[in-house]
Amino acid sequence: MTKMRAVVLLSGGLDSYTAAAEARAQGFALYALTLQYGQRHARELESARAVAKALGVERHLELAIDLRAIGGSSLTTNAVVPHDRDLGATDIPSTYVPARNTIFLSLALGWAEVVGARDIVIGVNALDYSGYPDCRPEFIAAFERLADLATRAGVEGARFRIHTPLITLTKAGIIRRGLALGLDYGLTHSCYDPAPEGRPCGRCDSCALRAKGFREAGAPDPLLLG
Repeated sequence: MTKMRAVVLLSGGLDSYTAAAEARAQGFALYALTLQYGQRHARELESARAVAKALGVERHLELAIDLRAIGGSSLTTNAVVPHDRDLGATDIPSTYVPARNTIFLSLALGWAEVVGARDIVIGVNALDYSGYPDCRPEFIAAFERLADLATRAGVEGARFRIHTPLITLTKAGIIRRGLALGLDYGLTHSCYDPAPEGRPCGRCDSCALRAKGFREAGAPDPLLLG
């Protein structure tokens, strides 16, 4: 029996790894898409390759789309990445990349049409996250409707589904689920502002959320061992 295909947005971070593993556990054949978008934390690309190998994906496509020309984010410019920010703050931080998930999902949708996939997986989370508007359930629902309207496959009767298996989980819940799936989080990278050699800063939102998640999950972060 031929497996259903799913295009998975794979960044090399903890969330996308777990979301992809969930899709694999559901029986999907994975087509992993990693975007090189000019991010300053390009160390995550190495992790994406390691994670894709660990997941046994059917194909891993690395696509370059440089968002530095647009700017507007401390992840794609020389602007300072905020450290020691209050994780309970309601403002949208400078690490927000304008329209990033809209762009990424659009590229995933295009590839899904080509490889015959009707399912797209993204590791967005609406609880333990940094306040990004394109991580909310209403955004995902709107994009799902758009996918059916904007594609030849949709016009011909196909229906696309955007899978967000982590959207209602805390970071600790995500980690617990990944550990239950046997994932090696030592392969991942989360830091927004790593040192030149790739060492995590330990102070950006992403590092803080990761540390909080492992602490609440009662598990050690393998990146901090040894």
